Amino acid sequence: MYSLRNKVQLIGNLGKAPEIKNIDSRKKLAKFSVATNEVYTNIKGEKVKETQWHSLVAWGKLADIAEKYLDKGSEVVIEGKIITKDYLDKDGNKKYTTEIQVNEMLMMGSKNSD
Repeated sequence: MYSLRNKVQLIGNLGKAPEIKNIDSRKKLAKFSVATNEVYTNIKGEKVKETQWHSLVAWGKLADIAEKYLDKGSEVVIEGKIITKDYLDKDGNKKYTTEIQVNEMLMMGSKNSD
């Protein structure tokens, strides 16, 4: 049960191709965003589609896979954990950012498939 304390599962589509960074000669980082959609009927009986954007990071072999196979529009299933970071902006104000650190990834289609 311990592994359930900070666990996120998402199914969505990439907004653009992953941004790849090489951190020293042994580590690779992939950053990408995934959109998830939810459709529901509001109180007026109208269908409403809401899109949420999630920032994701993948390291090592998962970053290699993301670089090789993922592209804008790719559908993925991911499992990971929420990471919150803080930093100071140029004016010295404290800002927060939240991202999902990918632990597992399943690709639902091939690169460049429509």
